[in-house]
Amino acid sequence: MPDMVSSIREKYQFTLDQIASAARKSGRAPEGIRLVVVTKSQPLEIVQAAIEAGVRILGENYPEEGVTKIQSLPPQSGVEWHMIGHVQSRKARLVAEHFELLHSLDSLKLARRLDRFAAERNRALPVLLEFNVGGEESKAGWDASNDSRWDAFLPEVESILKLPSLRVRGLMTMPPLGTDPEDSRRFFLRLRLLRDRLASTFPQADWRELSMGTSADYTVAVEEGATLVRVGTAIVGARRLKSEVEAL
Repeated sequence: MPDMVSSIREKYQFTLDQIASAARKSGRAPEGIRLVVVTKSQPLEIVQAAIEAGVRILGENYPEEGVTKIQSLPPQSGVEWHMIGHVQSRKARLVAEHFELLHSLDSLKLARRLDRFAAERNRALPVLLEFNVGGEESKAGWDASNDSRWDAFLPEVESILKLPSLRVRGLMTMPPLGTDPEDSRRFFLRLRLLRDRLASTFPQADWRELSMGTSADYTVAVEEGATLVRVGTAIVGARRLKSEVEAL
């Protein structure tokens, strides 16, 4: 365990240093970017080691797996749990009850269910709206691959903003997977431009957050305005198969 903690701490600090360097390169304050360490499909011992190594924001892709980990650990002061993966409507209650931020709100139907469950808990749930900037059929989110499509989803965004127990805080995207981090730049730029458009259209809302960038391209994402980057493999290693995690 000590070796695992040391290894994660070293990689975590390296990633923070890379984020800071990318921020300064683009004239931004490093303090404005938060690092979400993705522990999806990782066993509980990895999560515990990450917390001991100083990680303060953990990201999960599957609500049930995430809740199992949350409930298996003693309450951790200062540790936030974010849901970053696609959420099925039937899993909305788990997200509304257990996570500090949902990065991947991708439909009005899901928003209404989250709003209802958050109201039952007497809480306001912070969320990010997920947009598909690459137009990939395999990706969730509103289609924002071309700015000519942007007007089509504005009515749904407006409806979400009116839900009393949700708090929209910005946008999230997953660009097409490329071999060169620079391949992602235009998609990150598109999300930032969309954020600016939404901020102009709905100035009453809070659009501060841009969740974009993973192990492969997070420095480019920071250069293009990311405030949240989601890094897993580069810090905690390759993901285990889900069956392997369940067996541990």
